[in-house]
Amino acid sequence: MSVIRADVVETPISTESLEPEVVTDTCGAAVSFSGIIRNHDGGRSVRGLSYESHPLAGDQILEVAARIAAAHPEVRLAVSHRVGALEIGDVALAAVVASAHRKDSFAACAELIDEVKAEVAIWKHQHFTDGTEEWVGALE
Repeated sequence: MSVIRADVVETPISTESLEPEVVTDTCGAAVSFSGIIRNHDGGRSVRGLSYESHPLAGDQILEVAARIAAAHPEVRLAVSHRVGALEIGDVALAAVVASAHRKDSFAACAELIDEVKAEVAIWKHQHFTDGTEEWVGALE
């Protein structure tokens, strides 16, 4: 298993910055995912949001990444989740999964994103254009 990076950070993230760390000359496929802040949610217009994390969120994202890598030993992966204030168009979650064959990368990447969103204690505070706001928990 190869977890190259799994972290929760306060600085901008991108798949472009993760890919060179993950892809080697043995990799024939790299699948990436960018969770981008959009301007709407549930029919409401979003003007921005912030993410807050539990102090153990860094450990949790590493545990998830290690579990996915163990289940897919043919992959190399990196995943980062950003916290703090984000604007429309910013990347909140970035992941790159590489392997010799695309099928392995696609499967592991999908599982990685689903598990990070389900298990890592990060909460989203959305601010809507009508002046209202809403907290959304990753642990629903």
